[in-house]
Amino acid sequence: MASFSFGTGNAAKLLRIPLYAVGRLGTLLVPRGRRWVFGCGAGVGDGALALQRYAAAQGHDTLWVTGSSREAVDAAALGLRTVPRHGLRGWWATARAGVLVVTHGLGDVNRYGNGGGFVVQLWHGIPLKRIGLDSPATTQVPAVPGAPILRRLVGLLYRGAAQRIRVLPAASHRARARLESAFGLGDDRVVVTGEPRVDVLSTGAVEDRRAAAQRLLEAAVGPIADDHRVVLYAPTWRDGAPDPSVPTAEEWVRIIRLLDEQDAVLLIRSHPLGDGSYAPPLPTARVRALSSTVVSDVTPLLPAVDVLVTDYSSLAYDVGLLAMPVVFLAPDVDEYARTRGFYGRFEEVAASGVASGWDAAVARLASLLGDPAAFDEAAERSATLSAGMHAFRDGQNTRRVYRAILSRGVPAPKGAV
Repeated sequence: MASFSFGTGNAAKLLRIPLYAVGRLGTLLVPRGRRWVFGCGAGVGDGALALQRYAAAQGHDTLWVTGSSREAVDAAALGLRTVPRHGLRGWWATARAGVLVVTHGLGDVNRYGNGGGFVVQLWHGIPLKRIGLDSPATTQVPAVPGAPILRRLVGLLYRGAAQRIRVLPAASHRARARLESAFGLGDDRVVVTGEPRVDVLSTGAVEDRRAAAQRLLEAAVGPIADDHRVVLYAPTWRDGAPDPSVPTAEEWVRIIRLLDEQDAVLLIRSHPLGDGSYAPPLPTARVRALSSTVVSDVTPLLPAVDVLVTDYSSLAYDVGLLAMPVVFLAPDVDEYARTRGFYGRFEEVAASGVASGWDAAVARLASLLGDPAAFDEAAERSATLSAGMHAFRDGQNTRRVYRAILSRGVPAPKGAV
């Protein structure tokens, strides 16, 4: 599994400063048109895909920039017009675009062609851990002479890039405050519209959502019996450090025993930038990989999941839209709070308690899967947590974001609603 850290990423950015300067000069000479260009750091999906679908339906000229051959194949399967993100074609598409839509950073489109563009930053989750300017991890650099100066330079570059954002949707006023702080933006740019990426969790009947999610899930990991419960394990990124929650061989035995007893399947959604292997030491159909190389966007699959196990992922807020119980497994919570930090107190989010290892997590899962009353209590707690962070659950977040973009002077095609 590939590992990535802010330190190595920032070092690469500093070395590319001359290219950024040349690219910016080019964008000053090239006029922008009316096309909307989309990109997503996690692949073809997330809020960028939801907004692309909506904008295209309104009559906008849209284009997706791809970062790999796999993304190109995925985009083609969805009928999207594409160009490679890197190289002259990607730069030209980005430099000519009227609207640039990203979910992670400006590198989701061509990193040298975004200067002067109308940037819509959809982000990719309600922040629980501190991000951006609020996190010391954001400005990390390698331990070299002059590192403090380099960190300050990275901070200035990050703040300058964030100032290009014209629209940043927030799920609620609580989430808005976090995003304003993390990106150094005012409330004229951070708008409470709800997040397009979670519309799929609020659209249509419950039964239809679950059936559609089950079809997607089985296409990714193979058939799952209707009476099997599905547990999703989704640890978050440790900024390049190994994941401390990788089970030992003995813990795998206990996990698989629980899955057999409760007739359940465990899906492993390890972070695409993480470090550590989640392969069990013995073959079993009870544990299946659901990596980003198989499914780039896990959100549409969530209605097919019964219980989430995570640590600091924003999925803990999202699954509450489905009243899904959450088991918090975080053996490094004290260290993570010290080095990365949280918005608020993590204990308030993980009100049911934090498992420090797989033994406690397995016990908690056994209770949820074996006791309907415990399951219902945890489901209600999850829904309450989500209600405090998601102001909307009507499936209209994408529409509100679209209107917010148009209200800032972006022209609409004739007949758009």
